Amino acid sequence: MILEFILGGALVGFIVGATGVGGGSLMTPLLTLVFGIPAQIAVGTDLLFASITKLQGVFAHARRGNVQWNLAGWLTLGSLPASIATLAVLRAWAPNPAQFAALVRPALAGALLLTSIGLILKPYIQALGLRLRGVKVPAPDGRLVGQPRVAARPAATVVLGVVIGVMVTLTSVGAGVIGVVALFFLYPTLIAKRLVAVDIAHAVPLTLVAGLGHAALGTVNWPVLGALLVGSLPAIWVGAHVADRLPEPTLRGFLAAMLILLGARLVLV
Repeated sequence: MILEFILGGALVGFIVGATGVGGGSLMTPLLTLVFGIPAQIAVGTDLLFASITKLQGVFAHARRGNVQWNLAGWLTLGSLPASIATLAVLRAWAPNPAQFAALVRPALAGALLLTSIGLILKPYIQALGLRLRGVKVPAPDGRLVGQPRVAARPAATVVLGVVIGVMVTLTSVGAGVIGVVALFFLYPTLIAKRLVAVDIAHAVPLTLVAGLGHAALGTVNWPVLGALLVGSLPAIWVGAHVADRLPEPTLRGFLAAMLILLGARLVLV
């Protein structure tokens, strides 16, 4: 059984390395629907998995100077208190496993469907953000050219952090695609690699705090977590090295379709 978890971790790791998305939105459904792990255990395990796997991404982006730390800070200012508050409510409620699963499964399904919509509409959401700000920055080939750095919008960014903090703590989904798409709307002129870097830098402390909170609630499977990391860490490196050879729009559509199917199955099963 451990070998199956290693292979599952490798599959998700490769997709994350190749596309930059799909960690929580694929790992939690994989654990729940394929391996039969209860939803609340899958969420807690995936949160710590995400905090460890995303850490190498933070180091890589920080070395290249891609992280705009003030934006990551405003997101964290909203998300960490929201995560801690959500964990406190869960601890006070002290639901039994059946009640916890009844809460997590529909929340996870909704998060997956939102993620799939975000994948499909990402370019249009960025374009809408540009139009609302009256910004026109077309490149000669028609693509949008971003700016290296932009001024922060603290209030809106903190609110976004609060929403992501609650979503991630309950479902382990939201810090990736949903966070990036929302940042594309709030900061449409910031170049894409910096948006992704901000999202990853914010996701590490959030998933770590939420994951440790789930560990305190007893909803982390430590042997499964170890096996997933053994498979995923080298696979992320492999996926990153083949990323440039893969058609990003096609991959985005494939992932969106997969997430819609997974979300629908979580609702129907």
